[in-house]
Amino acid sequence: MTDTAANAAQRILELRAELDRHNHSYYVLDEPSIPDAEYDRLFRELQAQEAEHPALVTADSPTQRVGGTALSAFGEVKHEVPMLSLGNAFEEGDLLDFDRRVHEGLDLPVGDLFGGGAEVEYCCEPKLDGLAVSLLYENGLLVRGATRGDGSTGENISTNVRTIRNVPLKLHGEGWPSVLEVRGEVFMSKAGFAALNARQLENSSKTFANPRNAAAGSLRQLDPKITANRPLEFCCYGIGRVEGELPATQVGILQQLKVWGLPISRELKLARGANECLAYYRDIGERRASLAYEIDGVVFKVNDLAYQRELGFRAREPRWAIAHKFPAMEELTELLDVEFQVGRTGAVTPVARLKPVKVAGVMVANATLHNMDEVARLGLMIGDTVIIRRAGDVIPQVVQVVLERRPADARPVQIPEQCPVCGSAVERSQLIKRSKGRETISEGAAYRCVGRLACGAQLKQAIIHYVSRRALDIEGLGEKSVDQLVDEGLVRSPADLYKLTFEQVVELEGFAELSSKNLLAAIENSKKPELARFIYALGIPDVGEETAKVLARSLASLARIKQALPEVLTYLPEVGLEVAYEIHEFFSDAHNRSVIEALEQILDIQGQGELGAEFAASTTLAGLLDKLHIASVGPTGAKTLAAKFGESLQKVLEADWLDLRQALSEKPANAVREFFSVPEHCERALKIEAQLREFGMHWESQKRVVEGLPLAGQTWVLTGTLEVMSRDQAKAKLESLGAKVSGSVSAKTHCVVAGPGAGSKLAKASELGVAVLDEAGFLQRMLELGLTT
Repeated sequence: MTDTAANAAQRILELRAELDRHNHSYYVLDEPSIPDAEYDRLFRELQAQEAEHPALVTADSPTQRVGGTALSAFGEVKHEVPMLSLGNAFEEGDLLDFDRRVHEGLDLPVGDLFGGGAEVEYCCEPKLDGLAVSLLYENGLLVRGATRGDGSTGENISTNVRTIRNVPLKLHGEGWPSVLEVRGEVFMSKAGFAALNARQLENSSKTFANPRNAAAGSLRQLDPKITANRPLEFCCYGIGRVEGELPATQVGILQQLKVWGLPISRELKLARGANECLAYYRDIGERRASLAYEIDGVVFKVNDLAYQRELGFRAREPRWAIAHKFPAMEELTELLDVEFQVGRTGAVTPVARLKPVKVAGVMVANATLHNMDEVARLGLMIGDTVIIRRAGDVIPQVVQVVLERRPADARPVQIPEQCPVCGSAVERSQLIKRSKGRETISEGAAYRCVGRLACGAQLKQAIIHYVSRRALDIEGLGEKSVDQLVDEGLVRSPADLYKLTFEQVVELEGFAELSSKNLLAAIENSKKPELARFIYALGIPDVGEETAKVLARSLASLARIKQALPEVLTYLPEVGLEVAYEIHEFFSDAHNRSVIEALEQILDIQGQGELGAEFAASTTLAGLLDKLHIASVGPTGAKTLAAKFGESLQKVLEADWLDLRQALSEKPANAVREFFSVPEHCERALKIEAQLREFGMHWESQKRVVEGLPLAGQTWVLTGTLEVMSRDQAKAKLESLGAKVSGSVSAKTHCVVAGPGAGSKLAKASELGVAVLDEAGFLQRMLELGLTT
């Protein structure tokens, strides 16, 4: 053997070993060790080496099989029709080569992008990023589910597959083959993945790196109850073994499977020739970030089954199908350093400085690390080789450390003791959990600079947020302008913006006479903000646009919002106790009060008036008692207490043990007596009730109002786009009539208002038989109830 051949043989062995290791991590352990793009590069190198040295090709090469072996914990399933992988196209030229090979294999004349030749029809679908499975139906009944495994042998996951909600246990309709093997992808939507990881964090459990990993790990649980609680979905893309008649085309088969109740891709399309395939690829690529699920490319299959049979197979892939991959969303690079940035709330956030690498077509040199808990979770050290992920327009993030490539001189990441901007102390935040009259304090994930607006970074970010389009919308103040204003000492709080003079502005870099006048005019035009915009512009922690709108719509005055106690704020829809405390503490801070008072003297805040009807009508004594978090007393016990003591808080406070025992069992009765034996608890309850009276929302004064509202007790849902009015306006009108406006549809929903673009909520309403109105019908209903548009 020559030196060249020996070197090739050695490299082939190395590549096979590395790919086998990565296959095991990906298919068996569900823990990918490198990005797909890196795997593809290694695989292509092995293919090239074997093509150059065909004598070195062996049956156990990764190029001759699909992937990992079955887990011993599951029974084995032999695939009578192998579940093969697909060849990949990475460039447009690769797809054109595939189309040319199809034509040659079918002995058809080849054209080009401008026409000519015989155009082959292709079935087009997105390539879902999940786990390939096989579903076997006999006489219409689901009898088995299996993973792909190595393509010949998979794992029996029948029990787990049955827990997936959109997998029919019995086929719909009639006429299905006596034996029908359906193949498809089990995946997890982006929303489902985010919700799962949030639950994992709440339970102090390991989070998943990506939706594919989460789907695979969920489907291959030994306990099917765990699988049942995971948001898995199935989408079929083809068939395996069949005993019976089916349509003669790929698209026809998929459409027939849909008739039988099996989910297929909504993006399924038939394309004529390579030109239309490329157009489909570009269209899906442009919409990729907005899709509800992760995809890594599109799949093209020759549509005619007779053509498929004529083209046949290679060792590990069909000649009639190809996966056209998108640019890699994950790449390997080196972590050069970790720096710390200071945000508008003082949060000191680690940022990864990376060796520049192109990810999804964009050069990436920085990535978010979120917080030091995330650094610890990743086990990250400076000098590590890391996997970077970028999806759509999302900020790139580090998703994994490649431990086997860690250098000997790697350094730990350490939080600075002083703010890198102002030198003030950096302190770890505290998490305060409040429940059943107790406060539990633990360390939070964030570190904060205590310098507040004395810290230039916090001041700059606060000003940038205050002038942003969705806040006060002061056009002409970008980051560079704000930097100058703060660095020159012209602005020390948002109120100072209104003191700027023409002479000061025109001296700033980038400003001339006209731009200076325009900026001062924009500042002047911001002096009459809507209350919701003003609340959002203040930058209260955890208060985004929607919460700001809820505060403005419900409390309807800055004075009430500033005074509101946390327990009162929790009457607002979707405001929990922790956010309520953030709001209350923000307005209780002396520094914040001084800034707000200065702004109130300058601004004429619009949209202040009477309390929102739903908010005003939401208070009950039972609700107040429940919000006090008395041990052993839940919502039902609170209602019993309120009814027993005639809706009088004072009577509850003065009740003796015998009176309490007439309403409650011994344990909660003792808990109530013990709770109100503490003077501070009584004072707190009376203080909350006094504020409810002051705001005009005490249950005694609201009872008649609630009963008199025409939509009282009804729950409505808004979905889609409304054209005559905004959804906020529609929500305000419904609430003024006593309705509760919910974000989800259930059997208790009274009516759904559906505008153009309505999706899952409209489908859910139809499924449950809930009444649906279009916008015209909704406006007519409002007119009938005496409200104008």
